[in-house]
Amino acid sequence: MSEILNVLTRKTSLRKACKELSLAEMEKLSENLLELIEERKEEEAARLEEEREKREKLEQIKREMAESGIDIGELMESLEGAAPKKRTKGTVKPKYQITDSEGKVHQWTGRGRTPKVFQKFFDEGGSKEECLIG
Repeated sequence: MSEILNVLTRKTSLRKACKELSLAEMEKLSENLLELIEERKEEEAARLEEEREKREKLEQIKREMAESGIDIGELMESLEGAAPKKRTKGTVKPKYQITDSEGKVHQWTGRGRTPKVFQKFFDEGGSKEECLIG
């Protein structure tokens, strides 16, 4: 990409690259570049128009808020309550609990691989129902 850019932006490099091209090929290349330039200008104009319209809408909203006596802080407060709460990792509560022979309490959510303490309990004939919390 940078090599073609270097050729196109340096007149001597471009002259060297076009040395083997016929006049018709060079004219076609020129037409293609002009078309691309026009497309880019149209895209840029459309983008600028969208930005202008957005700024106008924002200004209109600000005027309407000022006219109705609503402060931006009040609006933000009302939106914060309506925003969906994000889930955080580690919010799964333990579903099972065992107290081992040493009196140490072990808890498990029931998800993922079964902890060794629970597996040993199950192998000895215990059931999950016996370990349920509350």
